[in-house]
Amino acid sequence: MRVKLRANELWVFDGRKVVARHPRLTRRYTYHDFVDHYLEILLAKPGAFAGASALAQARAEGGFTKVHEAFWAAAKTRAGDREGTRMLIEVLLLHRQLPPEALVAAMEICLRVGSVSTDLVAIEARKAMEGTDADDAELLTEADGASPDAPAGAGAQVISLHARRLPPDPRSALPDMSKYDRLLSPVAGRDSQTQKGHGA
Repeated sequence: MRVKLRANELWVFDGRKVVARHPRLTRRYTYHDFVDHYLEILLAKPGAFAGASALAQARAEGGFTKVHEAFWAAAKTRAGDREGTRMLIEVLLLHRQLPPEALVAAMEICLRVGSVSTDLVAIEARKAMEGTDADDAELLTEADGASPDAPAGAGAQVISLHARRLPPDPRSALPDMSKYDRLLSPVAGRDSQTQKGHGA
């Protein structure tokens, strides 16, 4: 690994690829943790997430927002502390691929409709990035026994993408194989006669 000191940051390289960035600390014996660097470990041990110093630092710096907190609380209510925390960590892993603004907007949408699906967060974040129209989504408020007049989140589910049918196969049907069967049948007949002769 190669480390480069910049004016305000410390960069860590693996070959030519930057694999980590940290703010440059000016005082001795101080440290700076990123939640992102611990996510794989926390995914296996979600119980350690609540007391992690990296989480406290992310809260202090504003990276772990009120929307993250609300999504975490909703996920724990829906799936229990362990699984709910794991769902939040899966959302945090999406920060490696998607911008934080899009993910926060996606979590807000999911919370509005009462969903804590990490797959839905990813879909809604990509839609936010691409500026996809709301026509591409369908909100179903009658799911799980909720009435159509019930407020959003009362048993609501989201179908984020319309079912898209594949176009018909432009290739023609398979050719008629009967003529090939006829061509091969005399050969097959001779082979069977030869086998009978050897058997006699």
